[in-house]
Amino acid sequence: MYMLLSPSKTLDFDTPVTTQQSTSPSLLEDSKKLVQEAQKLSTLDIMSLMDVSEKIARTNYERFQQFTTPFTPANARQALFAFKGDVYDKMDVADYTEDDLAFAQAHLGILSGLYGLLRPLDLMQAYRLEMGKKFAADGAKNLYEFWSSRITGLINKHAQGPIINLASQEYFKAVKPKELKQPLYTVTFKQHKGGKLKTIGLMAKRARGMMANYIIKNRIDNIEDLKNFKQEGYVFMPDLSSEQEYVFVLNMDV
Repeated sequence: MYMLLSPSKTLDFDTPVTTQQSTSPSLLEDSKKLVQEAQKLSTLDIMSLMDVSEKIARTNYERFQQFTTPFTPANARQALFAFKGDVYDKMDVADYTEDDLAFAQAHLGILSGLYGLLRPLDLMQAYRLEMGKKFAADGAKNLYEFWSSRITGLINKHAQGPIINLASQEYFKAVKPKELKQPLYTVTFKQHKGGKLKTIGLMAKRARGMMANYIIKNRIDNIEDLKNFKQEGYVFMPDLSSEQEYVFVLNMDV
């Protein structure tokens, strides 16, 4: 089983990590091509590209200018410890054992606008470059075009079983599903709102993190075992699900 998650805008490069293990991003040479283009951008360019404030744009201008390799624990951080926010707040990363991290390393891929696809222990430097932004580089008109074949090929290299899509639509669009060599399953989280079942962004992000954490902590390797997920009131709904999509609904009575 191999999970796909989205990254987060929120980063944490201050809290101590609980492991000394680290690896290098597989697509780092491609990342360098993006950084070379990004280093040509002014603060105003970044404000426009990312639709952010001048303060955030300045921070990311400085990040691109200060980007340096090789990555080491002194200038970079393992991806699973660097990303924070709604998805990652629901993962007990600080309490992961070395065995948990080893399982995560082999079974989890984090999609990224700058790094393509990261393993949990891959070192990364702080950045902000969302996959959906129209950033052209290396002859590609956007990041989807730049990354798609590269990311899909790397997923095929890592995935030794069913692929579980826990990523957002923005990021999963960088994958070419028809070229995946393993069966693909999408997990959807819904809740009742206004008399209808809807996917609520914030709640769905948290649930994806909980599902990833559940798989890692319980060493889930059978697709059928996902149906037993019941964290914080979510229940598998067979009538709403299909062979390739598993739907979970939040039980508000729990």
